[in-house]
Amino acid sequence: MRRVITTLAILLVVVVAGLTALVMLVNPNDFRSYMVQQVEQRSGYQLTINGDLRWHVWPKLSILAGRMSLTAPGAAQPVVSADNMRLDVNLLPLLSHQLSVSQVMLKNAVVRVTPDSTAQVPQNAPRGPHNSEPASSDRWSFDIGKLQLMDSLFIWQQPGGDAFTFRNLNLNMEQDQSSLATINLSTSLTRNQRTAMINLKGQFDKSQYPHQLSGQLEQLDYALSGASLPPQGIKGTLSFQGNWNGDRNTVALSDLKLNANDSVLSGSAQGDLTAPQKLSLDLHATSLDMDNLLFISSLTQQVSGQSSQIAPAPVIADQREPTNADSPLNDIDLDIKLQADSAVWRGLTLSKLAVDAVNQQGLMTFNTLSGTVGQGRFSVPGSIDIRQPVTHVSFKPVLSQVDLQPLLKALALPQSLQGTLDLNGELAGDNLTLEDAKQSWQGKADVRVSHLKLAQIDLQQMVRRAVARVSDRVSSDDQVLGQGIDHISGQLALKNGLLSFNHLSGESKQLTLRGDGSVNMVQQQLDVTLGLTLSGWHGDEKLVAALSDQVIPFRLYGSWENPQYTLPVDDMLREKLQNEAKSRLNQWLDRQQLKGNNATQPDSARP
Repeated sequence: MRRVITTLAILLVVVVAGLTALVMLVNPNDFRSYMVQQVEQRSGYQLTINGDLRWHVWPKLSILAGRMSLTAPGAAQPVVSADNMRLDVNLLPLLSHQLSVSQVMLKNAVVRVTPDSTAQVPQNAPRGPHNSEPASSDRWSFDIGKLQLMDSLFIWQQPGGDAFTFRNLNLNMEQDQSSLATINLSTSLTRNQRTAMINLKGQFDKSQYPHQLSGQLEQLDYALSGASLPPQGIKGTLSFQGNWNGDRNTVALSDLKLNANDSVLSGSAQGDLTAPQKLSLDLHATSLDMDNLLFISSLTQQVSGQSSQIAPAPVIADQREPTNADSPLNDIDLDIKLQADSAVWRGLTLSKLAVDAVNQQGLMTFNTLSGTVGQGRFSVPGSIDIRQPVTHVSFKPVLSQVDLQPLLKALALPQSLQGTLDLNGELAGDNLTLEDAKQSWQGKADVRVSHLKLAQIDLQQMVRRAVARVSDRVSSDDQVLGQGIDHISGQLALKNGLLSFNHLSGESKQLTLRGDGSVNMVQQQLDVTLGLTLSGWHGDEKLVAALSDQVIPFRLYGSWENPQYTLPVDDMLREKLQNEAKSRLNQWLDRQQLKGNNATQPDSARP
């Protein structure tokens, strides 16, 4: 045991002595010019190192440097700059005049991918062959295995676009002999009072860089929070196979998988990064919860119209509120195709959702926006224009056999109607919120409702009971009670919050109706008048005939929370009975008068 300890001590002394001798005999500043030369020959970039280089022997043999920068030819700003740089050096290669750097670490670095940091090549400048190797040297050789960035910034900007600053950047990148690099990265982005946290792991082949990069994003974990986002934020993962063509500045993604809260999507993407950027998406969703992603929930909306307020993010004094000018859709041409097996919108469960949309610099056109809801179908082609400060929308909704009550709930309207809805209309207005639609949109539509029932109101029953209270001379069948209205159709017009019903007509067994009315969605008031005609009466022939031809006015008015109604059947029937009684009395009086006149005449005057 004593021999083992003695041997280890001797080895330690030898190592320490060797490192000390190396530090004393090899001046790291001798590497400065060679590193600058090698970087320029291999990439054309200019490496600048300020201050003296010095050794650091624990815990790793390293070369420490002060401020450094790496600048592309003709660029106004460096691609990379840092206050401190550390080069972890392999010991044995130094003995044979080889500078083998196992890792480069930069702390508090700034990485720029902007127009100012892009290389500017003169038009008539000669071009060397791709991947030309530096001239051989019998003095030193230079190689890098790993790159580490700590507590750094990454600034990304496309020509003519806004700059995105990624903070708290931590990067570990390692490459093998075949230029296959493994990357681990974490960073955060704050913009327009929203924050994105990103952690990713992937691999890419840089053997053909800067002409081409290909690789795999194994997993990207992200979390979005802030203004206009759900309280719980948006969290999920992303993975794909990717290829970037540096000559064409294009990107292609395949085997794309995206999880966002409760939504799961897959597909592919292709893009052109040259301004104006172009992006084409072809996606399929097994589940898509738009309420969860866009913070739209019909369940939080009260029928009274007082929707729950979204808790805003803290307002920062030197930041302005987001506007249409901040939307990335203004800087990109987007072509998106989406198929969703199941989707949720404002509490409605949709299936077979199909979207085919094109965005041109802020004008989003929906060529197809269709699907099924319950047993019905919908199609809502239209456009959203954000090229101006105020968003303008235009849609042409077509609904077929859509259950009416869930739709009213989704639109935060009173759920007092039941039936199936057919609609063909046009809508246009400013802004996209439901409240804006109720208050300022305009439009018109042809509607038809089948199997219509009014909650707690049976028109036929109300009329028949009113008749029974006035007279027992007529009766009716009770089998039609509670069956509602077979169908009703008419025209709707929306203007500044006033929904008008025109040319309403409907019929059911033993019932026909005509009418019109309006609903004020801002004041939550309604006023609808229907003319009802009922048949199926039995009893007194004259009264039956009168009731069968009589149009009975039914008026529904007041607050839609607690509406009032008038149905003057009693008054109308009493008046009719009184008129009939007066008519019969007058007839009897006329007969009596005629008899009296005949009795007073002399016999000679009688025939």
